[in-house]
Amino acid sequence: MERGRIDSEPRGGRDREVGRTPGNEAEFAYWLRNMLVDHRFTPEEAASATALRVDEVQEVARRLGFEPEAGPHQKADEPLRVRPYPGGRHPRIGFLDGAVHPQRETKVSVFTPWDPISYVVADVPEAIWSNLGLLYLAHTHVPTLWTQQSIELEAREWSRCRDGSLQGRRRLPNGIEFGTLVRPTVTAVRMAMWLKNGTGARLTDLRVQNCVMLGRAAGFTEPSNENKVFSPPYAACRSAGGDRWVITAWEPCDRLWGNPPCPCMHSDPKFPDCGPGETRRLRGWLSFYEGRDIRGEFRRIDGTGWRRTPREQEP
Repeated sequence: MERGRIDSEPRGGRDREVGRTPGNEAEFAYWLRNMLVDHRFTPEEAASATALRVDEVQEVARRLGFEPEAGPHQKADEPLRVRPYPGGRHPRIGFLDGAVHPQRETKVSVFTPWDPISYVVADVPEAIWSNLGLLYLAHTHVPTLWTQQSIELEAREWSRCRDGSLQGRRRLPNGIEFGTLVRPTVTAVRMAMWLKNGTGARLTDLRVQNCVMLGRAAGFTEPSNENKVFSPPYAACRSAGGDRWVITAWEPCDRLWGNPPCPCMHSDPKFPDCGPGETRRLRGWLSFYEGRDIRGEFRRIDGTGWRRTPREQEP
C-alpha cells in the first residue's frame, strides 16, 4: 500500500456494521425518516441499520405515516439537503472489501438538486495520518495505531444543529482531538475540519483522506476516472449525460485522485504541522453544477472566496 492512501487490494470480509437502535421515540422517528423517506431504504435495510426486526420497522413506519414516494424535493430557495448517513446500506457500490464496518459518524449524504433520490456520501474524514502512523480510519481495512494495540474506539454520532449543520467530534486515546463541521447552503455545502494536538510532542505529516462516494447518484456510477477532472484543489465528476457535475475541494490541498471501483473522488488536504496544545484548521467545499464549462465553474467557485474565509466567518 502506498503510504497515505487507502486503496490497496481487498483483504477479505464484507460489510458487517452492527445496527444502532435509537434510544427514544424522537430519535426513532428521526432515523426512520432519514432512512425510509430521505434515503429510500427498504424495510430490510432500515432493520439492519437499527438492529430491529423488519416487522417492527414496518409497524413504526405505518404509525408515523412515512411514505417514501412522497419524500422531499429540493426547492430553489432551500439549502441543499444534507443528512447523516444512517448505515444499513453500504455507501459504496464496489470495492466493499476495502471498507468493512463503515462507521456512519464521519459520513454525510448530500442529495442532488435535480433528483431527490440521488445522493453522494462524503466521508469527512475517511482517514488521518501523522508522523505517529494511521491515527484514524472510518472503516476496517488496514491497521491503525489503535487496532495494533487492541483498542476499540467508541461509536459516535453527528450532532444536529438547528440551522441544518452537522458537527462531528472525536478524542483519540493519546489526546489528539479532531472534528468536522458540515453546513449546507443554497448553492454549496461548506465544510471545516480542525485538529488539536493534545500530546506532548509536535505532530507532522498530518495528511487527511476525505472521500466523496458517487455510486448512489444516478448518472455517476461508472467505475472510471475518465469522467473526472482534477484541477487543484478541485475534483469533479461528470455525469453520463455530460452536463451535470459533482464538485469537491479542500484547502490546503495535498493530493487529488479517484478510485474507480468504488467509485469515488478525493481532494485530500493536509494540516500544517501542529505543536503541543495547538489547533490547525482546513476548509472544504462540495457543490453541484449543470453545464459543460467545468473550468469556468471552478473560477466562479474561486470567486466566492471560500478558500480565504476569515476564521470568525468559517462555517
